[in-house]
Amino acid sequence: MTRTRRYLMIALVTGLSLALTGGISYLMLRASGSSRLIASKGHGPGTDEHGHKDGGGKVKMTDAQVAAASIELLSADAGRIQESLRLNGMIQPNQEAVVQVSPRFPGVIREVRRRLGDEVKAGDVLATVESNQSLTVYDLKAPISGTIIERNAARGEYVSEQKSAFVVADLTSVWIDLSVYRRDFPKVHIGDKVLIEMDDGTDPVATRITYVSPIGSSDTQTALARAVAPNDNRLRPGLFVTARLLLNSKPADVVVKLSALQTVDGKTVVFVRNGDQFEAREVELGVRDGEHVEILFGLLAGDRYAGRNSFVVKAELAKAGATHEH
Repeated sequence: MTRTRRYLMIALVTGLSLALTGGISYLMLRASGSSRLIASKGHGPGTDEHGHKDGGGKVKMTDAQVAAASIELLSADAGRIQESLRLNGMIQPNQEAVVQVSPRFPGVIREVRRRLGDEVKAGDVLATVESNQSLTVYDLKAPISGTIIERNAARGEYVSEQKSAFVVADLTSVWIDLSVYRRDFPKVHIGDKVLIEMDDGTDPVATRITYVSPIGSSDTQTALARAVAPNDNRLRPGLFVTARLLLNSKPADVVVKLSALQTVDGKTVVFVRNGDQFEAREVELGVRDGEHVEILFGLLAGDRYAGRNSFVVKAELAKAGATHEH
C-alpha cells in the first residue's frame, strides 16, 4: 500500500467515526430537548389552538376525582351582568313596630314577670304596679307581640307615665339604613331593589328602597336611604351591614361564576376542562356583579370550566408543579 493510499484510508475511517459520533450526539440532543418540552408543557405559559393564553399549566383529574372534590363543571355562555352599587349601613328596629310601655298611673312595681330579650304576645303581663292613688294593683301589659328590647323597671321601683318601663319591638321586620355618597345620589330611587349581604355565607335578603332622605348629613356628606327588610333572626339591630343596590343589567357574550376565578403566577385564570385535564386559561375580565363576571378574552362560549371548588384544581396544579421540579 502506497503512502498516499494509506493517508486516504485513515481520513475515510476518521470521517466515518466523526459522522457516526455526531449523529448519535444529535439524536441524544433531540431526545433530551423533546423530553424537556414534554415536561414543561404542562407547567409553562403558552397558547392553545385558538390563540388563547395558557395561564400556567394543566393538571390531570379523572371524572371520579372531580366528583369526589365536588368540583362544579359549568358552561361558559352568554348572559347578563347585573350592575350594582355597594352601600354600607346599619340595621335598626322598625320604628313603626316599636312600642314604649308606660304605666297608666304612677306607683311602685310589685312584680316583674318578663326579662330583657323575652318574646311576648299582645296582652301578656310584663309587670304589676301598685297605684299611688288607689293603692290597688294593676297589670302592665304588652300592647303588641314582639321582643323586649329595653327594660327600665325593677321590683320596688317607682314608675310613672313619664318614663317607659319596657320597650317592645316586633323584629320580624327591620330597617336597613344605608349611607349614600353625593356622587351616587342620582342612582338611588324609591322602589329600587337591594340585596342585603350576609356574613354567614347564606343567601342575601332581598328588599326595596322605601325612603330616600331629602336632607344630607353635614358630618358624613351622605344621605340616608332606607329599606324595610323581612327578618328571620339573621338581621340583628345595631349591626353594620353591606348592601348591593341593583342597577341596570348588561348583556355579555361570555360569563362565568366568580367562584371560578383563581390566581396562578400572578395571573387571573379559569380552569377549563379538556378531556381528563384542566387547563389554567388566563382571562381578561369585564364588569361583574355579586355572582358572575364578564370574560372579555380567554374563553369561548361553550367552554366547560370549574366553578365551585375551583381552588381544588389550583391545589392539584401546585402539587404537580412541585413534583415536576423535584
